[in-house]
Amino acid sequence: MIGRDTSGSRRALARVALALGAGAVLAGSPYAAGRGRIDVQALARTSEREDDHVTAVELARWIRERRPAVRVVDVRTRKEFDEYHIPTAEWIPLDSLARARFDANETIVLYSEGGGHAAQAWVFLRALGYPRVFYLRSGLYEWLDDVMSPAVPAIPSPADSAVAALSRYFGGVPHVGERAATTVAKVRRRGC
Repeated sequence: MIGRDTSGSRRALARVALALGAGAVLAGSPYAAGRGRIDVQALARTSEREDDHVTAVELARWIRERRPAVRVVDVRTRKEFDEYHIPTAEWIPLDSLARARFDANETIVLYSEGGGHAAQAWVFLRALGYPRVFYLRSGLYEWLDDVMSPAVPAIPSPADSAVAALSRYFGGVPHVGERAATTVAKVRRRGC
């Protein structure tokens, strides 16, 4: 009969409700996705060994070689990203990083303007359990100086010639001798 509740159907509903409740407990909090665990000692050892960052030249090689599973992430503002960004980079603002989806096998390279926010983002992603995360220590400034405008000696070594070729690949202009005024030096003089 419709509308009549038997004790058997109530018991069945109670079992379903109990099973769903137990499943919810096992699934964890919906807010836990943005939480991570930090092994401070492991992060300190990684930083001490300088295994937490890559150089701009290394990153440029990875991009040029189309190294598999490399994901370059710009954590600056949208305006800054739109004005200039490293080729292949995607924009994920710092405050959205915890919600971003990354594959476990990806090598994630983070950068910001000078490197500070990228280093913070590195800690966030490592806390969330991503093992292959790096950042550009001097950020976009390093890219501009070492890839887009590298200084090469008048008689370059094979390594210097390789950097000059890499620069030209990305549309950069290698300079013979010392750079007149690097981007980082200009910023430091302004007190930023």
